[in-house]
Amino acid sequence: MHWGEDWKMALSRGLRCCQRVFSWIPVLIITAVVLWSYYAYVFELCLFTITNTLEKVAYLLVFHACFAMFSWTYWKSIFTPVAVPCKKFQLSYSDKQRYEMEERPDAQKQILVEIAKKLPISTRAQSGAIRFCDRCQVLKPDRCHHCSVCETCVLKMDHHCPWVNNCVGFSNYKFFLLFLAYSMLYCVFIATTVFRYFLKFWTGDLPNGPAKFHVLFLMFVALMFFISLMFLFSYHCWLVAKNRSTLEAFSAPVFIGGPDKNGFNVGMKRNMQQVFGEDVRQWFIPIFTSQGNGHYFPLKSQSSESQNPLLANEDLWEESDDGSEEGSLDVETQ
Repeated sequence: MHWGEDWKMALSRGLRCCQRVFSWIPVLIITAVVLWSYYAYVFELCLFTITNTLEKVAYLLVFHACFAMFSWTYWKSIFTPVAVPCKKFQLSYSDKQRYEMEERPDAQKQILVEIAKKLPISTRAQSGAIRFCDRCQVLKPDRCHHCSVCETCVLKMDHHCPWVNNCVGFSNYKFFLLFLAYSMLYCVFIATTVFRYFLKFWTGDLPNGPAKFHVLFLMFVALMFFISLMFLFSYHCWLVAKNRSTLEAFSAPVFIGGPDKNGFNVGMKRNMQQVFGEDVRQWFIPIFTSQGNGHYFPLKSQSSESQNPLLANEDLWEESDDGSEEGSLDVETQ
């Protein structure tokens, strides 16, 4: 019997390991395409095809600037750790014992309600109960969801993106948006500068050779990626303007008064500042400037911070039993 259980555990660990390995395949595909585009543009087009030195230098300078920003934002989207709920949202030892020993579902719900009174939680489950993750054993902060791929609860989770092999959420949503924007810019620059030589190869004005295949294919790939990225980027711009995540766009968050798809919409300017920060000069740089710590968000129904019961309750939430502050967290260190 023990042998059978050990075999199942070993099989489960093996499957998870394989899943982690295979999850990098989309990232490797994107990386391979980008590296090929670098070779095709820099060597086959600029160095081997373009004869005008000034044009060649100008193209290479702008191309490398676009390539650097694309690579930087892609790296940040992939390797920024997801932000997870802090310890204040975990059940204490005594609360956990009380919750697990209680067999009545209604009594368990009441225990969670009592604990949630000390926390800045406004959203509820579809049933109206406090949102609780049995796997992570935490009360879910507003806009937090459990990711089955990452196997953890993610603050302000938007979606799990296979192309970055990471959850897109509070800690890296700005980086993901910039990644989409700079990817579009990268494709647009390649397409516009390659177009003239694409026509020359197509009409036979330039001799056949290895460069012809690379230039023709580069044009098609740049246009194909640009069109798909344009739709995705436009959709996420709409989400930012409405202050919704992808999950909230499909299923409206539930508050005490019921579902409200615009519950976190506090106006376009403030919505954008929540993601990008107040300093416009830092909006286009992949450094973390999002407002807050991902655990609570201003609500549409609250016109100012002084009238916001979540923020008014912040002092109670942040102050622990020993007087230390654990509520605030540095996203970069998670």
